[in-house]
Amino acid sequence: MAERIWERYLSEQDRARAASLVQPSVGFGAKPALLLVDMYRWVFGDEPEPLLEAVKRWPGSCGLAGWEALPHVQCLLAAARGAGIPVAYVTGLSEHSSGVKDWRYANRGGRPAPKHVDDARADRERRMYNIVDEVAPLPGEAVLYKTAPSAFFATPLVSHFVKEGVDTVIVVGETTSGCVRATVVDGCSYRYRMIVAEECVFDRDEAPHAINLFDMHEKYADVLPLAEVLREVEAYAERTQERVAAASG
Repeated sequence: MAERIWERYLSEQDRARAASLVQPSVGFGAKPALLLVDMYRWVFGDEPEPLLEAVKRWPGSCGLAGWEALPHVQCLLAAARGAGIPVAYVTGLSEHSSGVKDWRYANRGGRPAPKHVDDARADRERRMYNIVDEVAPLPGEAVLYKTAPSAFFATPLVSHFVKEGVDTVIVVGETTSGCVRATVVDGCSYRYRMIVAEECVFDRDEAPHAINLFDMHEKYADVLPLAEVLREVEAYAERTQERVAAASG
């Protein structure tokens, strides 16, 4: 495997310890699902912009990192749908519509009031948790709303996965150091096999993105290149076809 994204951030001691660690992979189980975490408008904006420009209008933006990840997410999403793998989405629950305080600011005196609230700002806030069109859910795909970093916290996601017979969760979305990591830790706690598709997760900050991938790979998940995840999805599709053929033959 090529050099991993996190290696340039490791000290010599980190490298030596990691090299000495014999860590078996998590691996794929019998039934994967694809989970898209927070692929919403607030982190993309309406068009690709460098981060420091984007945050002027979209404070939650991940800049170009999100747009660069988007084609990879689309590729994996198409493969999962083609293989008959369950697809689920989680997005935020709007404080304005629900009355539930945003978890980021609940214990910090509330969300800071913007200096200027015009019609354009109000429109952006209204659309903030809308899943972007490029990866929009299809009818029948689960769309859940969360009030905490983890997709599993206080949502029916576990119940949905139990009904679908899922034992492996492939995670894509953002942010690597925040809601993706929280979701992966909780999924591991529920004893799911957690898989992170490396090119399909992103963050607004480079170093936290890389180091959290490293940490998840060591403790909670297999962080795999997209090509490897796609091979597993294809293998699942082939096994499914074989079972259908055997049952009908």
